[in-house]
Amino acid sequence: MSHIPVSDVDLYTESARTDPYEIYAELRALGPVVHLSRYDLYALPRYDEVRAALMDWQTFSSARGVFVDPDVNARLEGITLCSDPPEHTAMRSVLGRPLRPDRMREVTPRIEAEADEVVARVVGRGRFEVVTELAEYLPMTVVSDLVGLPDHGREKMLEWAAAIWNTQGPADERAAAAGPAVEEFIAFAMYDAVPGKIDPDGWAAQLYEAAERGEIPGDKCPVMMLDYVTPSLDTTILALANAVALFAQNPDQWDLLREDRSLIPHAINESLRLESPVPQFSRVLTEDHEIGGVPLAAGSRVALLYASANRDGRHYPNPTRFDIARRPSDHLAFGRGEHVCVGMHLARLEMSALLERLADRVARFEILEHRPLINNGLRGLDYLNVAVEPAT
Repeated sequence: MSHIPVSDVDLYTESARTDPYEIYAELRALGPVVHLSRYDLYALPRYDEVRAALMDWQTFSSARGVFVDPDVNARLEGITLCSDPPEHTAMRSVLGRPLRPDRMREVTPRIEAEADEVVARVVGRGRFEVVTELAEYLPMTVVSDLVGLPDHGREKMLEWAAAIWNTQGPADERAAAAGPAVEEFIAFAMYDAVPGKIDPDGWAAQLYEAAERGEIPGDKCPVMMLDYVTPSLDTTILALANAVALFAQNPDQWDLLREDRSLIPHAINESLRLESPVPQFSRVLTEDHEIGGVPLAAGSRVALLYASANRDGRHYPNPTRFDIARRPSDHLAFGRGEHVCVGMHLARLEMSALLERLADRVARFEILEHRPLINNGLRGLDYLNVAVEPAT
């Protein structure tokens, strides 16, 4: 191991969760693989190695968990996120049915109508808090309704999702504090989010229907509820808030988008590249494997640093610049390969609907106050208060 660069950096301090980019730059400079001694992880900080790992599930396995803490990984083995084909393929096929592009066309009119309403309301006031008043609106009104959970479950979805993400890191104080909420969600999924208590036309009900047809094991249904609650909420909320903050800081880019709405998909990709809501997941090597010329042994846990890879100057020229004409459709914020984000079409639809309407009504954003989110699995803004100059 002497030939592998070693770093004792802690990616889970409050300062690192707030602004990890200097750390990422240091890791990228050290090499394609860096041993993070605090957690016995082999970090991949550069783009090419992260993308290659994502595309090779046979070697970089998710079946032994994708988080940091061994106990959490052991508990989550077998859920969609922590499985490999063919089990993963079967579960993902069921989960992804209501999230396919053709199904998204069915819900587009509703999402656009809700986007019209919320943007008109908040912009009309001249100032608003982006996270709670804008970014949370579509996930908490439309998406929670589509999932079809009981009302008392919908009220807790954001709290549960944030707690689940906090278990992604080491067994620190944040993870311990999240424990009760995680247990509460598991109990809800086991005993309340079940047929007879959920909307028979909702996505959750479709899981049980698939189990009855023998497509997935029935005992997978409660844990698969995680896949509708966790990825569909915080990630989209953070992505939208990050995009607004970036446009506030780069008004020339907002002008470009307002002049040419065909740039909206590229703006979404660029904001996800520059400020990735999910900075990392991990994998376990199934065999001895060489990464970037560095040999690693089977059983090594490898951290795929998405947020670092997305700022790798070897792949993206001038990587810290927010440039919506860049068209970085190959960014890694949604992952790649077998585990690419199953809800990315929905996330893009929500973000597109809101940005389109904001572009109609807002000439400028001004950040008044902001506060970073401190979470072991997510990165972004917990609070973003803006003033807006209305479009004329």
